[in-house]
Amino acid sequence: MIRKRVLVSGRVQGVFFRDTCRRAAETRGVAGWVRNLPDGRVEAVFEGDDEAVEALVAWSRHGPESAHVTGVEVRDGPPEGLTGFRIR
Repeated sequence: MIRKRVLVSGRVQGVFFRDTCRRAAETRGVAGWVRNLPDGRVEAVFEGDDEAVEALVAWSRHGPESAHVTGVEVRDGPPEGLTGFRIR
């Protein structure tokens, strides 16, 4: 199990980024959360098996069809044993 925290920049709010992220995470069995930040970025935490988490990090680099991602910062962290995936 691994944990990744991602900060996504660009036009990522108001384009269903969070809901699409939640659905992608649930489909892959990844736990965590996603939220909008006051500075216009989206922050997400993914926990799960390596392949599934890496797939979500890759998805974050483009997001849903109406998003325009200009940058993604990824940080590793120790898994906390999260369950489910929430929009915050």
